[in-house]
Amino acid sequence: MYQLVPDMAVLAQVAALPDDALAAYASVLDVFQLTPWNGKPLHEANPDGPVRRWDFGHDHAGQVIYLVLEEQQEVHLLLVQWLGA
Repeated sequence: MYQLVPDMAVLAQVAALPDDALAAYASVLDVFQLTPWNGKPLHEANPDGPVRRWDFGHDHAGQVIYLVLEEQQEVHLLLVQWLGA
């Protein structure tokens, strides 16, 4: 099981999410604890890279950018964006 390590900026970004996005975000965190490599690579030219992204929410209006540190079994949450209305 992977440990989640949020960046300090992520805490504020999550606090700004609309209420209807919070459940979807929480589901993403559940996935990250078990299978973080299932996310898409941030750069398609580097498909095995440890920096990944995961869309969430209605119409995929949210996105999490994260770093997988396999040896430490950690997922560092770097950025949470909400592009929805």
